[in-house]
Amino acid sequence: MLGVSVGALVAGSIPLAAAQDASDVSASPAGKTTNTAKTTKAERKAAHKQARAKNTAELKKLEDAGYQPAQNDPTYPAKLQQAEKKAGVGAAASQ
Repeated sequence: MLGVSVGALVAGSIPLAAAQDASDVSASPAGKTTNTAKTTKAERKAAHKQARAKNTAELKKLEDAGYQPAQNDPTYPAKLQQAEKKAGVGAAASQ
């Protein structure tokens, strides 16, 4: 019990952190950081949208070539690879 009391007393005398003064806040470009974050988010969103469109188009080509992704198929990789050859997609991903 005495150790806990001494520990609390010592911890209470240690300064926790120094507050920022106004010069530190004005030195950092807060407005620029916010704009960069918004631009980055927009770029990520555009990249995600583009990747999704590419994947959807590739899946559509595979389905047109005879691949059925919802089917429970024991020969799964063989039929997918056959559809990739027929559609001409997926060769770059496997190398």
